[in-house]
Amino acid sequence: MTYKEEFIRFMADSGVLTFGDFTLKSGRKAPYFINAGNYKTGAQLAKLGEFYAQCIEENGLEADVFFGPAYKGIPLSVAAATALYNKFGKDVSYCFDRKEVKDHGEGGMFVGRTLKDGDKVVIIEDVMTSGKALREVMPKLTGAAKVEVTGMVITVDRMEKALDSELSAVQDAYKTFGVKVCSIVTIDDIIKAIEDGVVEGKEYLEKMREYRAQYGAKY
Repeated sequence: MTYKEEFIRFMADSGVLTFGDFTLKSGRKAPYFINAGNYKTGAQLAKLGEFYAQCIEENGLEADVFFGPAYKGIPLSVAAATALYNKFGKDVSYCFDRKEVKDHGEGGMFVGRTLKDGDKVVIIEDVMTSGKALREVMPKLTGAAKVEVTGMVITVDRMEKALDSELSAVQDAYKTFGVKVCSIVTIDDIIKAIEDGVVEGKEYLEKMREYRAQYGAKY
């Protein structure tokens, strides 16, 4: 299997990728659901980090720092940095933001590496639905130092149009901020994996294709 196929099976085995009838936050009725909160063991986190590292290498993303937006991005950035060193021998720093600025001790908004002018930053997240998280963290990053956000890595690109746009959140991120968003897999990869028998779910294929046709952005 390719590493993308391995990742899709890993998501299914971890209970992160499930099929059925789900009402999303957007109100849309979807035949599949991705719950990254189901990654909850050390073994899963270590394996997940390896997939992030592979995606980063495959896309040639350069980074001095991995930034993990609070809260889900915190363990993901740590796992990605650890895996990148163990798998490819590249030592990258990491940092994450606080929800509230600390007003005692060392203070500040960030924990981990102190961002410096010229730093190349890659944002590590789980999924990207509306792009809200990116809109919130970009001012924090650029306000801390004159950094260059060289990319953002997510697990799955749903390839869906936003509620008020023909663009997907991934496409809008590039249009608005010039940030290239790389995903380990896309929904098209998942559909193909089901077709090829990598994971179960063939009874949902027709609904998934219909959902993609109705809500999918053009790539």
